[in-house]
Amino acid sequence: MPRVRPRTGPRPRRPAGPPVDPYVLALLGTVGLAALLPARGAAASLAEGAATGAVALLFFLYGARLSAREALDGLRHWRLHLTVLAATFVVFPLLGLAARGLVPHLLSPDLYSGFLFLCLVPSTVQSSIAFTSMARGNVPAAICAGSFSSLAGILLTPLLAALLLGSGAGGFSLDSLLKIVVQLLLPFLAGQLLRNRISGFLTRRKKVLGYVDRGSILLVVYTAFSAGMVAGVWHRVSAARLGSLVLVEAVLLAVMLLLTWYGAKRLGFSREDRIAIQFAGSKKSLAAGLPMASVLFGAQASLAVLPLMLFHQMQLMACAVIARHRSRDPLAGEGDGVGEGDGNGDGLGGAAAGRAAAGGVAKLSDSARHP
Repeated sequence: MPRVRPRTGPRPRRPAGPPVDPYVLALLGTVGLAALLPARGAAASLAEGAATGAVALLFFLYGARLSAREALDGLRHWRLHLTVLAATFVVFPLLGLAARGLVPHLLSPDLYSGFLFLCLVPSTVQSSIAFTSMARGNVPAAICAGSFSSLAGILLTPLLAALLLGSGAGGFSLDSLLKIVVQLLLPFLAGQLLRNRISGFLTRRKKVLGYVDRGSILLVVYTAFSAGMVAGVWHRVSAARLGSLVLVEAVLLAVMLLLTWYGAKRLGFSREDRIAIQFAGSKKSLAAGLPMASVLFGAQASLAVLPLMLFHQMQLMACAVIARHRSRDPLAGEGDGVGEGDGNGDGLGGAAAGRAAAGGVAKLSDSARHP
């Protein structure tokens, strides 16, 4: 009996794993530059002044880009938005406070201050929208939820920092709160007031302003880490402490991904809404957090932003895996796993979304566009 030869054909390509965000590589390169060539003396004063202006410009642009009207138009989804806000500004801070018991066994006091600050930062806009679209969730809800979180974070993050960090934990003081108002809140409000007049210009110069955003944040990082090197704060951090920080942040991210998914299910949200809640409620904004930390922590900012920088890369990689996994199944299943196939809905097709989720992470750095 002749042997039946198996059918030949191209094997399905498995989506590649999520790459490292190129902007994170740029941030790490900036950290390395600050370690080798920190700004000192007059150069440090010049860099600090430039960073202060860059922070004000960043938040002016954030205010000019963010449409408060669009966010208010989404009030009909108020339960979803309240759920995301609760995850961002209630559950995250509570978990951060619970981690206090890890000091000094796993986290040093300085790293814990940065970890707690990470838990107070608002959610992202751009990457939450992108991953929700890839997983075929409720994209309009993700847009509004991210916008609400960014708006709320301008006020809530400094207030929570004043309440939970205090002057002894992270160098936060009333003077820091005043700096937040002058350097962050006032430019943001100015951008909101001028939005209708300059929105056309911002749209036409979107690519150029993207470089301004990224360059400004790199300048803030260089200034913060230079001050840390000059002050000798990095001599207080060991490799074991950094490993412990990565472990603690991995647990934090896993807990938030599970809580936002299963908690939203218990609250009766549809599958599409749960996807939006999970991606918007489990993320933290690098673009909003870095400038705030530079204002709040001063010379200690280099240690304070380290947990946020690590968490940023971890959330991109984890959410890329989840979005890719859910986009593979074109059927509307009702499974409960964090990474199962997703139901029908608008957005990318299964295989295409899988490839986009794996290959497009490099374009999702919220620090390049939105807080």
